[in-house]
Amino acid sequence: MKSVYTLVSDIYKLMETKEVAEGVDLEANIELFGENVKELMRNEFGGRKRDGRKLRMSNIGKDDRYLWNHYNNVGPKEKMQPHTLVKFMYGHLIEEMLLLFARLAGHTVTHEQAQAEVQGISGSMDCKIDGVVTDVKSASTYGFKKFKDATLAFDDPFGYIDQIKGYAKSEGETQVGWLAMDKANGHLTYLKYDLEDKQAPVYEVLKKDIEERIIHVKEMVEQKEPPPLCHDTVPDGKSGNKKLAMGCSYCHFKHACYPNLRTFLYSTGPRYLTEVVNEPKVQEIT
Repeated sequence: MKSVYTLVSDIYKLMETKEVAEGVDLEANIELFGENVKELMRNEFGGRKRDGRKLRMSNIGKDDRYLWNHYNNVGPKEKMQPHTLVKFMYGHLIEEMLLLFARLAGHTVTHEQAQAEVQGISGSMDCKIDGVVTDVKSASTYGFKKFKDATLAFDDPFGYIDQIKGYAKSEGETQVGWLAMDKANGHLTYLKYDLEDKQAPVYEVLKKDIEERIIHVKEMVEQKEPPPLCHDTVPDGKSGNKKLAMGCSYCHFKHACYPNLRTFLYSTGPRYLTEVVNEPKVQEIT
């Protein structure tokens, strides 16, 4: 039996040799990959009804203020840009490709899109690979580093930890992991955590009970007043200006939380300033 500890090296070997593992039915797995991709496209373009749930397993780990805004339809809310939607679709395609590679390399992939539920909050897990509850992620080079060096537990702005803890709780499992790909260069890594390993450096972060988190969120979003802002603003270099923290820059609700926010277009991308002492000498987006 294969294990996730050799998953990446086995996939790399597959790509080098183009030889599938012994006993693997190549044509059957190619057919499965094709059917999964076709289903993705049907869901995307076939008029499928969008998920209207406000709370679900995939967002339960996000910051409280974000979830309160989302649940209570706070505006203004930024519209999802077309290029962002393309990026999400690209991520789904990468996920299917990596699962194909895992199977062809001789690893066992089960529980694809299996339903999970904890305290009334439900979602669909990506899969189990060799029996381990696994999320498949495509990431930027910066985001990939958190999976590569196992620091995701300490820097998790998108709530990946609570998301996978919910899947694991539903399955009665304590082993969780992420198969991640740096989409800029194709590098792969597998990050595995044991939620009950008290000797692990990340245990103090991981030990928080997911059921308590879900109960808190369900109560919090029903409150009349919003929770505190998710992040403090940060200095914009030595200019004397203040800007949004990284976590807020990507949030749909940044203009709701900061009504006087100003956006300036730098060569590195938009910069969101909350305080302007020295006017930037670049174009302002209004």
